[in-house]
Amino acid sequence: MSHPFYDYRVTPARADLAAASLRGLIEAPRYVKGTLRRVVAPSAPLRRHPAADAPLETEALHGEAATVYDEADGWSWAQLTRDSYVGYLPSATLAGWIQETHQVAALRTHAYPSPSIKRSPVHAISLGARLRIERIEGDFAIAADGLHYFARHLTPIGEFEPDFVAVAERFRETPYLWGGRTSEGVDCSGLVQTALIAAGVVAPRDSDMLAELGDAIAMDAALRRGDLIFWKGHVGVMRDPDTLLHANGWHMKVVSEPLREAEMRIAASGGGPITSIRRL
Repeated sequence: MSHPFYDYRVTPARADLAAASLRGLIEAPRYVKGTLRRVVAPSAPLRRHPAADAPLETEALHGEAATVYDEADGWSWAQLTRDSYVGYLPSATLAGWIQETHQVAALRTHAYPSPSIKRSPVHAISLGARLRIERIEGDFAIAADGLHYFARHLTPIGEFEPDFVAVAERFRETPYLWGGRTSEGVDCSGLVQTALIAAGVVAPRDSDMLAELGDAIAMDAALRRGDLIFWKGHVGVMRDPDTLLHANGWHMKVVSEPLREAEMRIAASGGGPITSIRRL
């Protein structure tokens, strides 16, 4: 089913059903209210189709919310609360909704079975992941599932970073991963989105969506820290007037480099010129 006036990435509608909120907007055989769930895996891949080898659209982090509209064969067709992205999540990565209280502020933090850093971690979760913390004892925050996290790696939900560029800088040298949003792998828009959300800015997922944020500035304007630089299908953020930070497929990691070097290389490789500059 194709709806030319709706973006399939953020529209919960298929040939056989649509979200109840779309009744009267999109014609569908049936409408479903959906059930709010949360991610309980360290991260969950959201795919375009219900198959493990389908393209990775984005990732949902531990504790993030999703509304599930359909479940079949181990896959949940869902819409993420964070940015409204729609796709298929492995059902095993989801559980019932509870209100989370804290978020991960470190690049990555480990979950321990007891209050000792000498114990083998159960798993690790990335910056922006959410947890329900029941209590804090000494250096450890104890989550609802009984796992222990280093308390100083967490902040209460609602506390925001003062500088989103500083958040993005923590990801330097992180491998490039199409659709990635974690310290194990991140793409260009995932890097910018994750950093902006940490600073309290509601940010969409993809570079063409991010290009609607802020205000356009002239191509020859003096740049400053935090300016977003866009190419067709790519985005990076300025660390200072001359230096670009971005996740890219040429280095296959998050790098900091002179903007003019990146601009010339991208143009030479067929990526075209800078298309816009936005200032938040």
